Amino acid sequence: MADEAYSIPGIDLPVVLRRDARARRMSLRLDIGAGQFRVVVPPKVRTADVAQFLSGNAGWAKRRLECLPPRVPFAHGAVIPILGEPHQIHHQPEARAGVRRQDGRLTVGGGPEHLARRITDHLKREARRELGARSAQLANRLDVRVAHVGVRDTRSRWGSCSRTGRLNFCWRLIMAPEPVLHYVAAHEVAHLLEPNHSPRFWAVVRRLDPALEPARAWLKTHGASLHRFG
Repeated sequence: MADEAYSIPGIDLPVVLRRDARARRMSLRLDIGAGQFRVVVPPKVRTADVAQFLSGNAGWAKRRLECLPPRVPFAHGAVIPILGEPHQIHHQPEARAGVRRQDGRLTVGGGPEHLARRITDHLKREARRELGARSAQLANRLDVRVAHVGVRDTRSRWGSCSRTGRLNFCWRLIMAPEPVLHYVAAHEVAHLLEPNHSPRFWAVVRRLDPALEPARAWLKTHGASLHRFG
């Protein structure tokens, strides 16, 4: 079924279809970071039914796109959040290459062709540092060990935990408010004790982050918007 091609009437963004044996009905969502819609359907749904489903949801898809905030490139003058606080990018070509953060400003030196990459690299380093430190502190509270902390530009999840104790996070979390970053770190560290989402798992998360509900709500409402930066 990999060659199936679909579209939503009146919308230019591509549609990626995935057939899932666990799906009981068709569902549609917008992947802001990837710039596409994703539709999940049960295995035996007919092509005609998928096309009809997409056509029937064209109005929702258009309204979803109209509500999106504009993309923010990493460029001189742009304002981006770091731990939820706004920072303005200030390019100084004559300055020493690198990124310096101070008083709500990100000063970037070197040629303009390297500006976006330097901002991205800086944010990734900050994300790895913040999430690594928090994960280690939280793991100490549970008397468990974190084998490794890495960052990636993941689209479908904010963090993951392997059976060997390796934690990976979406580097874009560095732009979220600090309680959100803390919650995601607590969520993944809790998986070192409970590799599931059982009531026991959530009890561990609450031990590490008693005020987790606002952070979960923020991610659900605003998390996708982090992919519009850069």
